[in-house]
Amino acid sequence: MAEHSAVRALVEGIGQGFVEFEPPTRRTSADGPLDWPGYADQRARASGRSDTDESVLCGRAGLGEREAVLIAFDFAFLGGSVGEDTGARIVAAFEHAREQRLPVISLIASGGSRMQEGIRALQQLQAITRACRLAGQDRIPHIAVLRDPTTGGMWAAMGAAADVVLAAPGARISFGGARVRSAGDDGEDFRAEGKFADGQVDRVVEEADLPRVLAELAALLHPARLAGPEPAPLPAALGADRLPETGMQAVERARAADRPRAGEYLDSYFSARFEISGDRAGGRDEGMICGVGDHDGRVVAFAAQTGGPNSPAGFRTAARLIRLADKLGIPVLTLVDTPGAANDAEAERAGVGPAIAEVFGAVADASVPVTTLVIGEGGSGGALALAAPESTWVTADAYFAVIAPESAAAILKREPSEVPELAEHLRLRPQDLVELGFARGIAR
Repeated sequence: MAEHSAVRALVEGIGQGFVEFEPPTRRTSADGPLDWPGYADQRARASGRSDTDESVLCGRAGLGEREAVLIAFDFAFLGGSVGEDTGARIVAAFEHAREQRLPVISLIASGGSRMQEGIRALQQLQAITRACRLAGQDRIPHIAVLRDPTTGGMWAAMGAAADVVLAAPGARISFGGARVRSAGDDGEDFRAEGKFADGQVDRVVEEADLPRVLAELAALLHPARLAGPEPAPLPAALGADRLPETGMQAVERARAADRPRAGEYLDSYFSARFEISGDRAGGRDEGMICGVGDHDGRVVAFAAQTGGPNSPAGFRTAARLIRLADKLGIPVLTLVDTPGAANDAEAERAGVGPAIAEVFGAVADASVPVTTLVIGEGGSGGALALAAPESTWVTADAYFAVIAPESAAAILKREPSEVPELAEHLRLRPQDLVELGFARGIAR
């Protein structure tokens, strides 16, 4: 069976009623722009192996109740490499997605730019990048699936640039292909699992699960659902109803082990959700849960702290989520719960200050509404970065302060016995936050 049949089976297995687009008029002669010796014969042999005349298959198909544009690479055709005509087909597919308001699913398996077409092939990275960017400006989501292998320009220009990045288990993923790297460089860093651990891939997905996961994403991110967002509805409080009487009582409640956490709030709020993972810069932080979900038929993006100090990767992931939501027109819900940002040597080396600045900037720049609920500890700038100005609420078992009372005692050289008194001076109780104008109200 020709390999192209396997690629067609892939797209037909993912989407129902796949219809291939008519390819654009050919731009490259059989011998290519460089008159590369034997190139015409290579293409002819590749066509025989793959039963197609190019390395991509582009069309549209149904994914559950929605439709999407599919771009599938055929590695049997010259290693899934990209030449002038490949680039033209990919660009045309993105243009179709913009015209028809459909999400783009790219199923990538490519060795990079086609050597036999030289600089004319390499230039396709610019054309493809521009097509991706124009689609994003029109609020068209792009979901990439990295298959084995995904290397070179298609990882850099198409895969890594997608809004959501999925990967096949064990897939080789790297900018430099195996034949141009050092012989020993073939460990987990160059595989899907390593890319997930390093925050460059959102999820590793088994092929059998791919149709379901892509249908779920198409349902959540379809442009038809994302226009004109209203603010995210405020979650109902899951914890205490009675307000704390003292500042120290507020702190103790927020630190209680049995107090509801972000996971419980997200489970209660969303009927379905998809989490993105990682900052795309080498890090992940399980203490920052980010993604998009369905709340009473509306799509809402979320960034939720889970109660511990957040690393630079966590803040960069939150900033990435807020920028993605703003790009696609999705309202944002943030759940604040941290004693503060990580402040050890590792966090400093990783740029915790600039990472927090990214979140402040993303919230300040957002054109979509951001709604915040403080569900636990609100510790200084690491918590404030996620708090929406003039749109923050607080639960009865939460507090927010410029600094924790214990740290205030240390700075002021006070005795530990004076910590409760300092908690009163800080006026950090929920009712104090409302009275001081920081919070709009107390969630019930």
